[in-house]
Amino acid sequence: MLKKLLSTGNHNSSTSFALLLLRVGLGLTMLTHGYPKFLKLIEGNFQFSDPIGLGVEVSLTLAVLAEFLCAILLILGLLSRFALIPLMSTMAVAVFIAHSDDPFATKEKAVLFLITFLFLFISGTGKYSLDQKLFGKRSF
Repeated sequence: MLKKLLSTGNHNSSTSFALLLLRVGLGLTMLTHGYPKFLKLIEGNFQFSDPIGLGVEVSLTLAVLAEFLCAILLILGLLSRFALIPLMSTMAVAVFIAHSDDPFATKEKAVLFLITFLFLFISGTGKYSLDQKLFGKRSF
């Protein structure tokens, strides 16, 4: 199971390059949401929503871990599938809980993030990643 999660997939060079572009673009876009939350956390400003009842401090911390730290891991292609789990969870909360009563146009961005994160989780991140460099040429 662990080997499967560390696998980058068996992709050719062009597909791996496309996955690299998708991974980096998606991660950078997610950072635009995570960085302001990271600054709020550092400043001790805990004004944040609490969509699943964990408390605002915990909710903000989890959002920062997903949208900032996991976005960086995704860009690097480091522990990618592990990083995608909090990202998918955060987007699922945004779509199905935080914006459940909102019109689709409001939650559209979170839906697109969720679908794309799920795609990368299933496909793997390709051979142009630190996962490939660190966990190697093994076939899983």
